[in-house]
Amino acid sequence: MRISVAADSLDGVAERVVTALRQRGHEVIRHGALGHDERDDWAWASESAARDVAEGRADQAVVCCWTGTGASIAANKVPGVRAALCVDAYTADGARKWNDANVLALSLRLTSDVVLDEILDAWLEGAPSTDESDRANVSHLDEI
Repeated sequence: MRISVAADSLDGVAERVVTALRQRGHEVIRHGALGHDERDDWAWASESAARDVAEGRADQAVVCCWTGTGASIAANKVPGVRAALCVDAYTADGARKWNDANVLALSLRLTSDVVLDEILDAWLEGAPSTDESDRANVSHLDEI
């Protein structure tokens, strides 16, 4: 899978996200502080990764900033993106299952290496629900 990754700084698990995804066999597109010659502010970096998903250059994205909140907000401004700020594996699994989230937002401040691995495992193993009610909720997002 091709996954776009953005971070506004190299603090915390920023670089570890790239390494962990590559170790799992994924191709990584890097943005912000992880990229080259790009603006590394959270809004710009997260937008770039989210646009990769919305425009088909990436299957999913991971966006990171100090709290994860700004990265999530910026990514969710891009039409077709459903970004979820996840602090644990249960939330990541639920975001994929019930929300068909296609962008994972992480806090560089709160996410440890161990928790990162748990979140990535849950996220990458997760799949959207086929339940009619869950699908209706996700479809309704385009109408809002």
